[in-house]
Amino acid sequence: DFSKAMSQAGTSQFQEVIRQELEYSMKVELDKILATAPSNELEHTKKDLEGFKKLFHRFLQEKGPSVDWEKIQRPPEDSIQPYEKIKARGLPDNIASVLNKLVVVKLNGGLGTSMGCKGPKSLIGVRNENTFLDLTVQQIEHLNKSYNTDVPLVLMNSFNTDDDTKKILQKYSHSRVKIYTFNQSRYPRINKETLLPIAKDVSYSGENTECWYPPGHGDIYGSFYNSGLLDNLIGEGKEYIFVSNIDNLGATVDLYILNHLMNPPNGKRCEFVMEVTNKTRADVKGGTLTQYENKLRLVEIAQVPKAHVDEFKSVSKFKIFNTNNLWIALSAIKRLQERNAIDMEIIVNPKTLDGGLNVIQLETAVGAAIKSFENSLGINVPRSRFLPVKTTSDLLLVMSNLYSLNAGSLTMSEKREFPTVPLVKLGSSFTKVQDYLRRFESIPDMLELDHLTVSGDVTFGKNVSLKGTVIIIANHGDRIDIPAGAVLENKIVSGNLRILDH
Repeated sequence: DFSKAMSQAGTSQFQEVIRQELEYSMKVELDKILATAPSNELEHTKKDLEGFKKLFHRFLQEKGPSVDWEKIQRPPEDSIQPYEKIKARGLPDNIASVLNKLVVVKLNGGLGTSMGCKGPKSLIGVRNENTFLDLTVQQIEHLNKSYNTDVPLVLMNSFNTDDDTKKILQKYSHSRVKIYTFNQSRYPRINKETLLPIAKDVSYSGENTECWYPPGHGDIYGSFYNSGLLDNLIGEGKEYIFVSNIDNLGATVDLYILNHLMNPPNGKRCEFVMEVTNKTRADVKGGTLTQYENKLRLVEIAQVPKAHVDEFKSVSKFKIFNTNNLWIALSAIKRLQERNAIDMEIIVNPKTLDGGLNVIQLETAVGAAIKSFENSLGINVPRSRFLPVKTTSDLLLVMSNLYSLNAGSLTMSEKREFPTVPLVKLGSSFTKVQDYLRRFESIPDMLELDHLTVSGDVTFGKNVSLKGTVIIIANHGDRIDIPAGAVLENKIVSGNLRILDH
């Protein structure tokens, strides 16, 4: 046993030496990169690289999935409240004064590349020519007009989306919404083999675009604080932010949740509220809220030991998942940021670049910080508050007559007999937005649809109606044109179908 202990001590010493060498090499490389920064970018770049260095240090310290599966417990009953209970409290007469303490923050760092679009995802048209950003501004403008309030909108951009977003913001200069932006950090991608940055200088245009990445939305705390905007908003008397993904069309300001935060029933304010909703079989990968070492904690699939992944995905054991709609106290962000006390697990995201180089990027998730805040709470909200548009299949749902649009908010049509959305799977011919739009002469009537699967070269004429379960499969080399006015109810269409106008 003695020799075993000695060899273990030797191994850990050896690992420690390697870790120190890696950190030193990284520091040398980052200093070289910093030396290439022009004077007007120096301070900003320095902050970014300092933040990256801290993340890299933690990455070298931590080993394997960062949760001990045995310690995971179900959250206590009162730590996740049903939305109905919060809504039942009603609203106070002075809801305007409560609204004036709120700031809406949208995570706007993502590009529309997964849907075949260049530029920020928030500028993709989703409904009657309106983009994600248009709908967001309309919602807040409607709030401000209805209650005579001043709720501002803050966009967290990335270096990928900042320029395009700022250009487009000019069109809202006369709207009744103050709009602010700040940028999340820009971190260097790391060569998977050498664990050194692939960037040689600070530039991020041309061939250097692939050298840098925005480090996930967990970066919001540091970037918001460093931008000075956090302090400005606290100075204006703002108390809470409502944070959500800009592509979640269900994430509108909820007055009942806001009232619960500002006027808590037990007199003790929550610093962090996470909206969760019930899992369906489509959401098995979503992060879930658990009790861990006496704190509420978000556990993501990437942190789960391999042997327990199936258990994690089970709808019966973990019934809810994180919608990434979060309500956070500004004063708490400031306090924790100043103490360097926000603890978020590192997500290691492997990528293969166009030239075949394998890199990793170190990221964090905004919801993972829940365990650092005091008096956190989960609220189990209706599914309608989670309406993300990640693919053209999602886009088809929100463009269809399943939803009506009112003041920037989408609501499920009253003509739909059941509250769940149909399951839609569009094949690879529909992945890019421009291809998708070309294949639908008009969006089909989907009020009575349960399930739609489309694969291959398929086009839809005008005023098609889809009901029940519809499966349309065009074999390789074949093409199926669904004629104008067709009604498909519980149908499987396959092979080759061309109906031409005479």
